[in-house]
Amino acid sequence: MKIKFLLVTLLISVIGFSQSVNDFKAVIIPLKYEFLKTENQYRLATMTKSNLIKAGFTAFYTNEEIPAEYSDRCQLLYVDVKKESGFLVTKLFVEFKDCFGKVVYTSEIGKSKEKDYEVAYKESLDLAFVSINKLHYKYNGKVVATTSKISPSAASVAVQTVAVATTPPVADISDPNLLYAQPTENGYQLIDKTPKVVMKLLKTSRPDSFIAIKDGVQGSLNAKDNQWFFEYYQNDKLVSEKVSVKF
Repeated sequence: MKIKFLLVTLLISVIGFSQSVNDFKAVIIPLKYEFLKTENQYRLATMTKSNLIKAGFTAFYTNEEIPAEYSDRCQLLYVDVKKESGFLVTKLFVEFKDCFGKVVYTSEIGKSKEKDYEVAYKESLDLAFVSINKLHYKYNGKVVATTSKISPSAASVAVQTVAVATTPPVADISDPNLLYAQPTENGYQLIDKTPKVVMKLLKTSRPDSFIAIKDGVQGSLNAKDNQWFFEYYQNDKLVSEKVSVKF
């Protein structure tokens, strides 16, 4: 009896912390999916947006100027269309991820036996969206947590750091290579618009300097002249790369 009670309690707690597409204000659509060669090839990005709007979502392409009310990236979903291998059959399904890259919802697989790629992709995508339409999406106004839970001791360290912090460089939000900082237990991770983790930062005793790791290369991220620079040694020479970051 106790075991059953514990299992039920665990199930309830898992459900309580699960996310729904209804928790998010809008959806961001990439112009190019991994299995395609060019942007909006076969009009797949266009068809994705059309289907999302029909399903009740507010949707934007990654290159669109997003209204201020949607400026919090963690209040948005990031859609991806994926292709599954199949002999003489085109199979597509749709994934929705949050700003941390966690999958919130995966659609059913849409299939087509059409030989023409554009026709096959349209039919497959439309069929994949059948399951999405059944969600009856409606934004519930829920505020999605944008930071990881930290211990009281870590929180006190963070407060002390803020107290001595200097004004960080101002991010240029028009920069197409702008990276977004997401708090982690020991610092931050910088993600791009896809969202993909580009760099990991570890805190130091200075608020304007971090230990930085990018593509296996360890260096430092330093604030200089109101800009951030990723600095590392390559062949015994110091390399300094400008990085646009929004904290």
